[in-house]
Amino acid sequence: MKKILKTIGTLLLLLPLSLVGFLYFSFPKSEPAPEIVAGNGPARIERGRYLANHVNACIDCHSTRDWKKFSGPLLPETIGEGGEVFDQKLGFPGSFVAPNITPAALSSWTDGEILRAISSGISKDGRPLFPVMPHPAYGQMDKEDLISLIAYLRTLKPIEKPNGVSKADFPFNLILRTIPSPASFGVRPEKEDKIAMGKYLFTAAACSECHTKQDKGKPIAGMELAGGFEFPLSNGTLVKSANITPDKETGIGLWTEKEFVHRFKSMEIPKYKPHEVKDGELQTIMPWTMYAGMTEEDLAAIYAYLRTVKPISNKI
Repeated sequence: MKKILKTIGTLLLLLPLSLVGFLYFSFPKSEPAPEIVAGNGPARIERGRYLANHVNACIDCHSTRDWKKFSGPLLPETIGEGGEVFDQKLGFPGSFVAPNITPAALSSWTDGEILRAISSGISKDGRPLFPVMPHPAYGQMDKEDLISLIAYLRTLKPIEKPNGVSKADFPFNLILRTIPSPASFGVRPEKEDKIAMGKYLFTAAACSECHTKQDKGKPIAGMELAGGFEFPLSNGTLVKSANITPDKETGIGLWTEKEFVHRFKSMEIPKYKPHEVKDGELQTIMPWTMYAGMTEEDLAAIYAYLRTVKPISNKI
């Protein structure tokens, strides 16, 4: 009997160790970085600038935001230097630091390695990247748009700034390894297809990441885009994302296209000057000043797409 119990005990010990070993040696699912050259054509760089600053908003997370002002506008001298921390205080399963993405940090990376990181969530050294950078969404974008992003990043002013190391809590550090997957690049729609273009831009901006409530890191089924995601902010306030479904009572169902576009464009710097926010006063994590730089045409396309999603009643 003792021998049987000893055998069972050994098996119970080996099973979790085997699982850990399986996850470490079998994941993340990775492909070799592609051999590409982003180039430095003016049109490509300008497209990348527009995406990085106003659609994907890479520059938002990879710079320092001034949280003493409403919506946390960027400090211009910090563009691309990284350092923003997304940790347990904000509800994340670990501490994740936005890395430096200026040429000072990326000079040793090939364009293909950057593309793989953005679209598949695999770092240069093979580590899985936490999807606070929504690489599952970016992996659906047109490959040419992502290459334009890379071309733009190569033009940023180099800033020598070492940042902290990201670390996932157990057991999420194991789960994290299963998230990256090869990109399934899409094709950017023609502007004439307004709804399709709106969906493309909406996906690129990863709006659903914040506007869908989650449970244990997973979107709650049936609550897509209905808001309610909670963000505890450093100034002591708790904000919730808005319902952006076309529900007429709790969402944006009564908004006109003009009102939707104006809501964004009214916060475009330099015309808009963010006001000071004190501890305990209303603040938002929404980077309004970044998205405000989108063209009216692109914002109207996003509005058109949002009119097609399922209305969900969810009062925030």
